[in-house]
Order: sequence, then C-alpha cells, then structure tokens
Amino acid sequence: MAHKSNREQNNVTAHKPDRERVKVGAEIEKESASTRALDKINFLLMAASAVVIVIGFLLMLGSGNDGSEFNPDIFSTRRIIVGPTIAFLGFIAMGVAIMWPSRRKTETEDVK
Repeated sequence: MAHKSNREQNNVTAHKPDRERVKVGAEIEKESASTRALDKINFLLMAASAVVIVIGFLLMLGSGNDGSEFNPDIFSTRRIIVGPTIAFLGFIAMGVAIMWPSRRKTETEDVK
C-alpha cells in the first residue's frame, strides 16, 4: 500500500461533507439578502402583477352561449377589449417586476 502525501490527504478531507450541516433536523441556514436574485420589492411587484392578471381574466368571464338562442353579451366590450387589455398589461408588469433593479450596491459600485 502506497503512502499518501499530505496534499492527497488534504484533498480527500476537503471533499468530505461537513457533518454538522448534514444532521437530520438541523436548522437550515438563511440565505443572505446579498446572494438572493430578487428583493422583497420584486416579489411585491410580482404579486401585484398577478392580481392584475387575475382581474383581467375575471373581466373576460361571463355567461356563454347555450345554443338555443344567440347571446350578444359574448361580444361585449368588457369581454373582448377591456379584460384582455388588463391581463396583457399584467403580464407586461410581471416582466417589469422581475427585472426591477435592486437598491443594494452591486459589486461594480463597490469597486469605484
């Protein structure tokens, strides 16, 4: 059996999992705010956008055509113009909410 050098022994021990982190029932460490991709404001804006999308879909709801007689309400302005427009604006707002810049300093600002 060949003798392992100190470097090889360090490499082997460096890859072993930390037993304190692996314990069952151990508390999970919270992620710091600087490592998260999105801030609280992003999630609030996304929630507001989701509400706008739901309102747009609710505006499109209504009674359908039962087949026995023509129902002109299926062509109402609320159902074919207002509802889809509100839902579309909600989807646009969702994209803006995801891309909204954070107020924390970035690494490039720290260097200056």
